Amino acid sequence: MTDRPTAPAGFVPGADRSRPPSPGDLALPVAGRRLLTGADGGLPRIEDLPADVDWVPVGTLDGTPAWAAEVVDADALPGRWRGWRGLAAELPEPLATLAGRALAVVTWRRTHRWCGACRTELVDVPGETARRCPGCDLTVFVPLSVAVLVAITRPGRDGGPDELLLVRHAYGPTELWALVAGFVEAGESLEAAAHREVGEEVGLTIDRPAYVDSQPWAMSGPGTLLAGFTATVTGPDAEPVVDPRELTEARWFPVDALPAELPPAYSISRWLIDAVAV
Repeated sequence: MTDRPTAPAGFVPGADRSRPPSPGDLALPVAGRRLLTGADGGLPRIEDLPADVDWVPVGTLDGTPAWAAEVVDADALPGRWRGWRGLAAELPEPLATLAGRALAVVTWRRTHRWCGACRTELVDVPGETARRCPGCDLTVFVPLSVAVLVAITRPGRDGGPDELLLVRHAYGPTELWALVAGFVEAGESLEAAAHREVGEEVGLTIDRPAYVDSQPWAMSGPGTLLAGFTATVTGPDAEPVVDPRELTEARWFPVDALPAELPPAYSISRWLIDAVAV
């Protein structure tokens, strides 16, 4: 497999407000879906930015606290503002994971300022990434949306190599050949979601999916977690029938002759493709 991190080594999510930010702590300013990097492409430090920024703890990296903040006047800060796609592609782990966490927390705080039950302004829960209503005691956590991806294979024809089903989506990076994917519904297991998405998107049935790995994925929205599976199609001669609302094309490829237009190496989609292509 290519460029696959074994774990977010050194990064630990957290919400410790027991002390204020120190000058040498990591700083992650967020403006919309963009994050600020320093002139060298790395993350700036608290000392590099104005003193009046309202910093929120997001965890530690190799023991160094990291803080995020929403910025209104982005042009006033020194450095380079970069979109999440570029950051995820270029930042090494665990910096990319930390950047995604900062984007998720800042976006959640902006969209969860008021209680949805009694409309009282929420306050932070000490030591947790949560907000609580002082009026009715409703507690709100960062929402987590889980999606599944499935690398579907079938035996090769006439003793040839196995084949992998790849699809082109009707939205997003439409030029890429990717995997069947979709979000898990409330009350649904990961495996059930994999079966359902495969049936809905390409009209196929699969054997029990085997879990491979997971990846936080801020590119699909703050608080998104991807869970990757492999599975074998039931009925080796079955051909995909695409749902045109989701896909533009679906095709079987020999694992030793995959197209060049594949997902980037930092994505779990590519990890799964590489896993079955070995």
